Amino acid sequence: MAFRPLEVWNRWAIQILLLLSLGMHVLLLPLAGIRRRRAPMLLRVPLWLAYHLADTVGIYAIGLLSLSSAVRDHRLMPFWAPFLLLHRGGPDSIGAYAFHDNQLWLRHLQVFVVKVLAVTYVLYIHLPRPPAARGDTFLVLAALLMWAVGVAKYGEKVAAIRGGNKSSIRSSLTKEPPAARHHHIHHWDHGLPSKDAAVDEEEAYLRQAHHMFHISKRAAVDSWLEKDPEHNTLEMLRALRKQDGRGMWAFAELQLSLLYDVLYTKAAVIHTWPGYLVRLASSLAVAASFLLFRFSDGGRRYEVDVVVTYVLLVGAFGMEMVSVLNALGSSWAYAFLCTTRWSWLRYAALCTGRWDRLRQLVKTIQGRSGSIRRWSGEMGQYSMLHFCSRHTRAHRPLAGRMAMALGFEDWWNRKHYSATTHISDDLRQGLFRYVQRLTETGLNSQGVIRKSWGQEALEREDKDLYERIKRDRNLGVEFQEGVIIWHIGTDIFLARSSLEAGDLLLVKSIRTLSNYMMFLLVNHPNMLPGLAQSMVYRRTCDNLADRCRDHQQGHRISRDLGTVLRQMFSLQDGPASVTGQPSHVYELASNVYEEKPKYSQSVPRLCYAHGVAVELLARVKEKGVEAVLRLVLDVWMDFVVYAANRCSRESHAKKLGSGGELTSVVWIMTDFLNQEAYARRKD
Repeated sequence: MAFRPLEVWNRWAIQILLLLSLGMHVLLLPLAGIRRRRAPMLLRVPLWLAYHLADTVGIYAIGLLSLSSAVRDHRLMPFWAPFLLLHRGGPDSIGAYAFHDNQLWLRHLQVFVVKVLAVTYVLYIHLPRPPAARGDTFLVLAALLMWAVGVAKYGEKVAAIRGGNKSSIRSSLTKEPPAARHHHIHHWDHGLPSKDAAVDEEEAYLRQAHHMFHISKRAAVDSWLEKDPEHNTLEMLRALRKQDGRGMWAFAELQLSLLYDVLYTKAAVIHTWPGYLVRLASSLAVAASFLLFRFSDGGRRYEVDVVVTYVLLVGAFGMEMVSVLNALGSSWAYAFLCTTRWSWLRYAALCTGRWDRLRQLVKTIQGRSGSIRRWSGEMGQYSMLHFCSRHTRAHRPLAGRMAMALGFEDWWNRKHYSATTHISDDLRQGLFRYVQRLTETGLNSQGVIRKSWGQEALEREDKDLYERIKRDRNLGVEFQEGVIIWHIGTDIFLARSSLEAGDLLLVKSIRTLSNYMMFLLVNHPNMLPGLAQSMVYRRTCDNLADRCRDHQQGHRISRDLGTVLRQMFSLQDGPASVTGQPSHVYELASNVYEEKPKYSQSVPRLCYAHGVAVELLARVKEKGVEAVLRLVLDVWMDFVVYAANRCSRESHAKKLGSGGELTSVVWIMTDFLNQEAYARRKD
């Protein structure tokens, strides 16, 4: 007999949809956490599909259950309807998929109400009415229990989404009692972790992050502290400030991880008394439903229906057990226990070490290290001169030509000519020291940078130098224009400088930050302050491309067959190196320098970039190459810190949903160091 898909679908559509809904629910469990760190497209696409298709599948399945005539013959079908609510609640590790979901929580509430009413209608129409047989009564009780569990878990997700918007976070800060706000840590956990500590270093930093999380929440919603940080908080911040920067970086990254939990998971709803009670009650309810169904006889006419029902019940119970274990073993549970008014519970869980053992057990089962919470350390890289010298017909790969034909050329160019690199320890330390210095005098009482981008670094070196650069408009009128000017100017300066082996570490840091800021400008302009300068960027690219073509005319390009094939089928052609300068970039930079472009409406930024390079090269004759390299590095650090400080808080929050950025870590670090410096100045 031939296989007929349409006939199979007509007969088993509801069963297939139920199992598909469960499958997507299970798939979300391991995939939801990948958003905390930058994840490849291969993982992000299944996550996106599972999250959004679950809603469509649920609505379609409920519609079939309410309209299908098969329900009268398949007596278990009404019992399946509540599982669609349970599946839509999703695992605890994902609430909102994107930041705008939190802003549109009323839409999620509307969908929740409609689905609950639809499932209630299915139960009301199709469940057996009294007087019913004993087996039918058990089935009705099991269905009602699962309906209650589904409503509670789905409603919890809507509540978590609502709790992730700015107004809800701001409201929670005013309603939360001071004890719960400032004592998320035991008295023996104050200070910095040591080798003899009962918990590892990462865990100690995480507990300190919980203790001071109210400061990050206020920073996220642009709300200033109602009073100075308490003594214990200041002591921790002072200890972190005195370290070499490693502790403050870990602390800032963990603060962002907690903020991610509030915005994109159910953590804020779970770790409350109602949240824990829901987990306990739902686990018991699912177990009771399993037993009630086991003793009922409603589904024995159709063995497939019975198997599907057992799969749904076992899947639901397994997911509930995972939820309970993760909730009790979470660092949020530690913060909850530290602030509970029930001292006997705090003593039984924390003082005896029972919770620490549970925490270690959960971490062992999950097979994850504490560092999974932290920023990945990846920085995007994009070189404007590299793009303009490579983006020619001779170098364009086959996929790029297809993208151009389909109208996706801009998207292809952004992805193809970008790359990633890991932040070095030297750059971490340099940024920490720069922020330390800046928070002493460079921020106002509200934590906002007083001066323009680059001004702090240039004035510290030489006020006359800053005045000359400002007079010649070599820092740009808008921030993004300044990034373009200094990015090109830096490449020209490095191409024309006589560098030694000892300078390579500085050059690497300079080019990493320069390419990173251009990466943000091209790929994530919302992460930069000020007006977008896309037209300025495009025009400057055209200017550079014209010069590149003019230079290549008359120069025969010889390439072997292997090189041609690699270029034809390449999928990425980002900046090849952050230490060495590729020959095509060197040639284009030297060409711009030697041409000495004059100011005109068509090429203003090349003129300004040339001016930056000339100023820096002239200073090399006075101070030496190393001194000027340190100055350029400080200027780029100032660009990064300015972008972090002046970027909208909403943009920082949005980017947390896809791994976060260096600028977000610097923003939090600057805010905390400023809190400590401000309190110290008042003393």
